[in-house]
Parts: sequence; structure tokens; C-alpha cells
Amino acid sequence: MKKLIENREDVKLLVTTFYDKIRSDQEIGFFFNETITDWEEHLEKLTNFWEMNLFGTKNYTGNPIIAHNAVDKRFNHSITPNIFGIWLNLWFATLDELFEGENVDILKRRARKMQTFLYMNIFESRTKD
Repeated sequence: MKKLIENREDVKLLVTTFYDKIRSDQEIGFFFNETITDWEEHLEKLTNFWEMNLFGTKNYTGNPIIAHNAVDKRFNHSITPNIFGIWLNLWFATLDELFEGENVDILKRRARKMQTFLYMNIFESRTKD
């Protein structure tokens, strides 16, 4: 039975389930598996990120733009809109699998905006390399 996203534990379940899908994905998993060395720490950071985005908490520290640009550079500028599309589809599928309600829609909208924003920054950073 699906539930509402109401607290940090719900966000943690979302993030953990989502990254299980990402890590096993044949097309994009390697970007993550070859970059992230401490999954526990990474999942905690991303739980903080999405909790901040949904509930306005202040636990997140980091710079997603710098992090994603560095990954793109590490993989010879091979991140494409298709990569972000796979990421977004897995995010939507995980949300729909586990949850229902307004916060699902909010997280879908924010992920879609973030996807566009991050890719545009990656694209722009390539002209500076």
C-alpha cells in the first residue's frame, strides 16, 4: 500500500530505493558506481538534499553543480540528456511505486527542474574546459 511522504524516514526510503535502481541500471549505473566510494555517506547527503527540497530543513551541505560537472569531466563529457532522462524516469518510477499524494508531485516537478538546470550547467561548463 502506498503512503504519503511525511517525514525524513519516508525521504530516506525513497532515496535508498531509488539509488538501488540507479546502481543496477545498465546504462547509467556505472557513473555512480565508479564515482561514489562511500554509499552510506552519499545516501545520507542525498536524503538531506531531498528533505531540504521537500520540507525546508537545513541539513544539506554541498554543491550539486560542482559535483555533477566534475563527474561529467571525469567521464570525458559523456553525460547526455538521455542519461538525465533515465535518471528522471527511475525517480518517477520509485516515487510512484512507494508513495502517493501532493509531495510526490512536488518531488517530480523539482527533479524535472533540477535535471534541466544541472544539464545546462554541465553543457555550459564544457565550453570553459
